[in-house]
Amino acid sequence: MATLLAWLGNSDLNASESHDDPTKRGPILSAVMAEHFDALHLLADHPLPRTEAYIQWLAQRSGLVATHHPVKLTSPTHHEEIYRAATRVLDDLRRNQPALDWVFHLSPGTPAMASIWLLLAKTRYPARLIESSREQGVKEVRVPFELSAEFIPDRTRDTDATLMRLMQGLPPETPAFTAIVHRCDLMKRTVAMAHRLAQHHVPVLIQGESGTGKELFARAIHGASPRSQKTFLTVNCGAIPPELIDAELFGHEKGAFTGAGVAKAGYFESADEGTLFLDEIGELPLPLQVRLLRVLQEREVTRIGATKPRKINVRIIAATNRDLPTEIQAGRFREDLFHRLAVGVLQLPPLRQREGDLGLLIDAMLNAINAEAGALPDYQHKIIDVGARNLMLNHPWPGNARELHNALLRASIWASGDTITTEDIATSLAITAPPKQKSILGHPMSEGFSLQDLISSVARHYLERAMAQTNGNKTEAARLLGLNSYQTLGNWLQKYRRE
Repeated sequence: MATLLAWLGNSDLNASESHDDPTKRGPILSAVMAEHFDALHLLADHPLPRTEAYIQWLAQRSGLVATHHPVKLTSPTHHEEIYRAATRVLDDLRRNQPALDWVFHLSPGTPAMASIWLLLAKTRYPARLIESSREQGVKEVRVPFELSAEFIPDRTRDTDATLMRLMQGLPPETPAFTAIVHRCDLMKRTVAMAHRLAQHHVPVLIQGESGTGKELFARAIHGASPRSQKTFLTVNCGAIPPELIDAELFGHEKGAFTGAGVAKAGYFESADEGTLFLDEIGELPLPLQVRLLRVLQEREVTRIGATKPRKINVRIIAATNRDLPTEIQAGRFREDLFHRLAVGVLQLPPLRQREGDLGLLIDAMLNAINAEAGALPDYQHKIIDVGARNLMLNHPWPGNARELHNALLRASIWASGDTITTEDIATSLAITAPPKQKSILGHPMSEGFSLQDLISSVARHYLERAMAQTNGNKTEAARLLGLNSYQTLGNWLQKYRRE
């Protein structure tokens, strides 16, 4: 289905309003008359009456009714606003009709609009490019270059007051924090919050999808804390056999159970004066959650087989990829333990929301892979070609940074020469298991079904996620949700949840 996309330019409007010269067409009508298009989508930052009049004029002259996408730009040369408007339209079209054959018209609008069309056509949204002029008519534009580009938001126009407030009075970053590769504001705020939490001794709960770097943040918090010279221990709560969790966490005395030939300190005692990182805290069985709550309250542990508790001074950092409020409602996680752990809370953003960070991470990870493998016999230092980089920039990365690293590592091993090619990355990504999709469309419409309740539940879920992922920044949350402004977000929050 051939689909033409174009900005509505002044030359097009002038042609439609030129009553003294009916032969004027303008770039858009010229293109529509020169070749067949099944659909036309116009992006316009003009008064609505002029745009509607043009669409009616175009339909009368060509028989093609354009779909109007109103856009509000502060300037017709503002590249970021033009990019966001174009990608929003393209994403909507791709969701609804993924098999479209796109054509981008470079001539209507400003040079900035044409440059964005060109970048998009050669990177994230492959498309054919055309231009039109009175002298040469309509012709295809061929760009004999491979391009790779990642969108980097312009943050010089409006300083994030929340970020500045968080960073005031912070000591210089430790090497642990500088190792967290990022440049997007969402991660800057998260790092600043983590850095501030590091100065205190309170428990911290780190939430985020698998592969977002929860242990990396935990180590950074420990490394920037007054406990940095003490022990940092990591415990994967989901990897310990259920029958051993009690003994592993709290320790045991000699003869406490079969096989306990000697007394042994548990992880809590071993991390005394330091930090204990409890990864996958949501996997702990309920009886163990009760004991953990007591340790946090009393600051003491009792070994299995012992009669007296031992005082400990250990900082707890917990992490989970589960939605703990949902786990609490389902009875799988104790609410009192959640509130005890969630004194300092960090919500790590997934990679797909870290605008401008992916290219940095690709380069940093590939450099690390090259450095680690450099001593191996016959290893060639790897670079990544443009096509492979574009493939990575367009991948959704459901496994986040961990999936990114593993994909690069596999590709670097399989690449036969010094260049990781598109084929190498495609082969590496092909073995990645797709994420399980949860559908809201399969609910049985039996007695008790409520469409309004379902809609409210979905709205509440995404509102909570957006507010958590932006650390309460309503402007950023509104953008993530596709809402027009933070005022609109405020109305949704008032309707679907308590502020």
